[in-house]
Amino acid sequence: MASYRGHLAFSSFLGTTYGAVAAWQWHMDWGSVFLGAGLTALGGLLPDLDSDSSVPVRELFGLAAAATPFLLVRRVMSYGFSTEQTLVVLGGVYLLIRYGARALLGKLTVHRGMFHSIPAMLIAGLLVLLVYHSPEALVRLYLCGGIMLGFLSHLVLDALCAVDLMGARVHLKKYAGSPLKFFSPSWSATLLTYGLMAWLVYLVHVEFAPAKASRQVWPNQTFRFLSTWRH
Repeated sequence: MASYRGHLAFSSFLGTTYGAVAAWQWHMDWGSVFLGAGLTALGGLLPDLDSDSSVPVRELFGLAAAATPFLLVRRVMSYGFSTEQTLVVLGGVYLLIRYGARALLGKLTVHRGMFHSIPAMLIAGLLVLLVYHSPEALVRLYLCGGIMLGFLSHLVLDALCAVDLMGARVHLKKYAGSPLKFFSPSWSATLLTYGLMAWLVYLVHVEFAPAKASRQVWPNQTFRFLSTWRH
């Protein structure tokens, strides 16, 4: 399998290219361009959140926990929170991902299970599409595409080769293609993955339904409950 540095180098290259295309062809704002490029680079590391190695996992959860609050800023403030309340909520999100999600995934996942799959890639894209709140649909789709592009690059590298950047050596793997899977030997993991994906697809449909475009309809009961305390 490709190394941690190999995945980071390749997804960073893809992020730079993806950002350049957005700037030159789609005339996007530089902030969106850099954010999309960064998410592409991060996406190239996300499948290894289920890794057995402690150092990459610690770094990955740190990156994921830091990136998520940035994406959530507009979403949280749209519920009427003050600046101080927004900071508290985002701090809570950071701690939840940094420690809670890490402990949960450590117990529920196995390395290169359903986290290394096409449905997991789609879940990552759907989450970005929902979490990032922007009136510009193109920007949301661009960020969604970035995280999935990076995620896919990780799967492709794992499926095709082991990359030794120091020695510039590439060789095909015996089980090439296995990370680009839609199912795993564990039916419980497969059903859970597809169930989560179906739920996110429903939320995206509700979020972007034309009949409800004039109001926020993402069913986030946590934010709605917390917003009652903003005064």
